[in-house]
Amino acid sequence: MSQPCEGTRAAVRPPAVIDNRVPAGNSRGGAPVFRNAVTGGEPGGGGLFSPGGALSGSSPSVLLVEAFYGGSHKQLIDLLKTHLSGCCTFTLPAKKWHWRARTAALHFSQTIPTCPSYSLVADVVVFNSAFNMDSFLSSISSFMKKIPDHRPRDLDQLIRPKCVVLYYPVQFPDVSRLLPEHKLLRRPAEPSHIDDIITPQGEQQHGPNKPQSSRPEEPSEDQQGDPHQSSCEAEGQMKPLHIVWPHRWEHDKNPELLFSSLLKLKQKGLKFHLSVLGETFTDVPEIFSEARRLLDSHILNWGFLPDKDGYLAVLCQADVVVSTAKHEFFGVAMLEAVHCGCYPLCPKALVYPEIFPAEYLYSTPEQLVKRLQGLCRRPDVARRHVVKVDTSSFSWTALKQRFQTLLADGRP
Repeated sequence: MSQPCEGTRAAVRPPAVIDNRVPAGNSRGGAPVFRNAVTGGEPGGGGLFSPGGALSGSSPSVLLVEAFYGGSHKQLIDLLKTHLSGCCTFTLPAKKWHWRARTAALHFSQTIPTCPSYSLVADVVVFNSAFNMDSFLSSISSFMKKIPDHRPRDLDQLIRPKCVVLYYPVQFPDVSRLLPEHKLLRRPAEPSHIDDIITPQGEQQHGPNKPQSSRPEEPSEDQQGDPHQSSCEAEGQMKPLHIVWPHRWEHDKNPELLFSSLLKLKQKGLKFHLSVLGETFTDVPEIFSEARRLLDSHILNWGFLPDKDGYLAVLCQADVVVSTAKHEFFGVAMLEAVHCGCYPLCPKALVYPEIFPAEYLYSTPEQLVKRLQGLCRRPDVARRHVVKVDTSSFSWTALKQRFQTLLADGRP
């Protein structure tokens, strides 16, 4: 066994390709020795790199490197640290993620000690969606052409055989105590787990966005006036549609599209309530302050909710969750909202067609406005609908074994 690397600590990293080195413990209880490699990717959904090696008892055997320790990045790192033995981490605060993407690797190259027992070449490259994997591999060639000379060749062909997809593991809490009656009445039984892995050759074995045969169907038009529905439910159908947008307050989430769409609804005299949640950072786009002023009479919640129960309570009370993102490799917030009974509306782009059936996708801003307009006029359609997305296939319960196998053996 190699001698331990002195001064080693734990780590997290978001954007740049930072290798998570897997340290092997030593009998003297000193600093760990790095043996395997491990994470990288873009904020909100990067790849995960892991060379072979085994977890070793109670000594640290996995070093998690995350340069954007916040939001879904923090959720993942905390989840792995809590449920997998032998993890230690190296982290940077969740600020200025574009700079983290460009420079975090340089920082960690100076803070993570060099060790003779690990390699910089990954044995397995893991992505949190097929979209993430395909967009990465297809972009390598064009990016390398920008290099003036001594260009690496055929990198995509070298990397592709190592690639697999392992979806982000979401810990879905029991929210039944927070759900209104109409959502409890239509809450389906938990469907069975689905195999989410894409093989190194890129063949998806089961599609997570295929509706389960055991799911109840959406009520037909002649059922929507059911005289036997509870008085509480009937009263609830009279409330304005509650729209929630639970994303980071940054331009890549395209808040401009959200607010322009909502202002068009307002101009048409349509009734709706609005909750704009999500985390804010140093530079908040100006559109938020202007939108708050113009949409003030519609707003129920505005701003980040640090209390998880408070956040889930808003999702449970909402009817429709909207994404307007221009950059998304997975989308934890959308799946959390679906788990809380929200009807999803997502762009027909990025990762969304991989997770959500076509009925929840829009292609243009005009289509988004039209869909929201229809739901504002008939909020009962959203409230009676059972969303055809099997969230359990993205749960930690379903994916835990694959993460354990990945970090122990190098293959999910």
